[in-house]
Amino acid sequence: MNPTLYLIPSPLGEEFHPDAFPNEIKSIIEKLDYFIVENEKEARRFIKKITPDKKQSTLKLYPLNKHTSADEMASYLDPCLKGNDMGLISDAGCPGIADPGAVILQKAYPLKIRVKPLVGPSSILLAMMSSGLNGQNFAFNGYLPIDKNERKKAIKTLENRSQKLDQSQLEQLIVQIKKKKIDGANVTVPFKKTIIPFLDELSIEAEKTQSVNTLYFKNNKVVGHNTDIVGFETSIEKS
Repeated sequence: MNPTLYLIPSPLGEEFHPDAFPNEIKSIIEKLDYFIVENEKEARRFIKKITPDKKQSTLKLYPLNKHTSADEMASYLDPCLKGNDMGLISDAGCPGIADPGAVILQKAYPLKIRVKPLVGPSSILLAMMSSGLNGQNFAFNGYLPIDKNERKKAIKTLENRSQKLDQSQLEQLIVQIKKKKIDGANVTVPFKKTIIPFLDELSIEAEKTQSVNTLYFKNNKVVGHNTDIVGFETSIEKS
């Protein structure tokens, strides 16, 4: 079997408990001596914490960060080419995601080096899990510019792109409702107002609130309706 480059997740914060990491990560680190790391000090601390019995003197670390030159990187995978497995450790989270480690992977595949990502903490996925946003369709755009003005421009560009995408998806939804003659559909935030321009009609309740949470197909038209008022009144009556 070809040598393997293991993509090893690391802690997201200063404090972490080794038991929070899968046992596979510990067993793999224990058998490796060669590591490509974003930050040598943090990598040694992580390795020491998760494998306390491993001798630090046996570690051979290759720093990979914004200061690493292409000439230096050229030999980083030599241990793999000589038959040794290696580990790639990011400064925080998963290697290769908003991380300089991606360039190493680009070099590894043409050399027929086996690449194996390991399960561990990811700030991107943790943020999505807790956001309540649409986990079926989201985009990751990496780091924003450091310069204040450039950062404002980048944020505005992302806002416009998101708005256009939402509008395109809403328009396609209405087309599909008409085409397939779907009886109805539910709409929730943040689309209760943005969907209105794409509808053929609004019910009296939707007109008054300028908000839609229900769609129904009637007389070849897609009608927007709002049941929030009725639901609110009903809850008051029952209480």
